[in-house]
Amino acid sequence: MSIDWPIILLAAIIPLIVGFIWYNPKVFGTVWMKASGMTEEQMKGSNMALIFGLTYIYSLLLSMALLGVVIHQFHVYSIFANDPGVNDPTTEVGAYFKNFMDKYGNNFRTFKHGAFHGTLLGIFLTMPIMGIIALFERKPFKYVLIHTGYWIVSFALMGGIICGFYK
Repeated sequence: MSIDWPIILLAAIIPLIVGFIWYNPKVFGTVWMKASGMTEEQMKGSNMALIFGLTYIYSLLLSMALLGVVIHQFHVYSIFANDPGVNDPTTEVGAYFKNFMDKYGNNFRTFKHGAFHGTLLGIFLTMPIMGIIALFERKPFKYVLIHTGYWIVSFALMGGIICGFYK
């Protein structure tokens, strides 16, 4: 299996788009600023090009991580990945893998399925991480809910795009 870079690059834009909407003052921006202790002055003193650039790079890493979560065929490939013949259909393992992918390669490959797994990732990974961080930073539960909600929506959309359109 090869990397479908256009889909990975596209999915990595999702957190920026969702963040633009989610953290807008008319949505959750004002509540987030209050819960996190941020001020308008602190926001103005930021290098936004650096913040957006690094956000995109981190989002690329998240897109790559989502491959193994939302596309189950990557699990099968990982079993054979060290075998030198896996990508050569004339070898025994290559023929087996090709036959498997021909038969099952499109199972569970929908936007809906990817969004489902992205949502689960947001709930079962992001919420505990945000909860732990908030406990030690002494942030209110609203802080956890705002950030977790953002990541649930972002991961659902990213997972949907990756699972539904990845070649």
